[in-house]
Amino acid sequence: MNSGGTDWWSLAVIAGLAGVTVLTRCFFFILDRPWGLPEWAHRALHYAPAAALAGVIAPEIVMTQGHLITTLHDARLYAAVVGGAYYFWRRGVLGTMLAGMAVYLPLHLGLGW
Repeated sequence: MNSGGTDWWSLAVIAGLAGVTVLTRCFFFILDRPWGLPEWAHRALHYAPAAALAGVIAPEIVMTQGHLITTLHDARLYAAVVGGAYYFWRRGVLGTMLAGMAVYLPLHLGLGW
């Protein structure tokens, strides 16, 4: 390996990753007939956005700096409860965000939670 340039192994890995990327992105264009998902996979995809959202949002609500919160003086908890309650009451996404923020901002900015 020379210190002034790129070694052959790195170039081979980059070319291999580029090839895999092109193959997977063009896979449906390469096929000669239409392809569809099985019904069970199609049904499962309906839950994917909710599962991804829960996987991102839930840790943000119950954790701080990689540790579970240990106090009830955290505005995120109350905002999440109010936002969830509003969503189940009215089923509106914008109202859910507004309700949650209406609780979060006074607690966070006003009380310093």
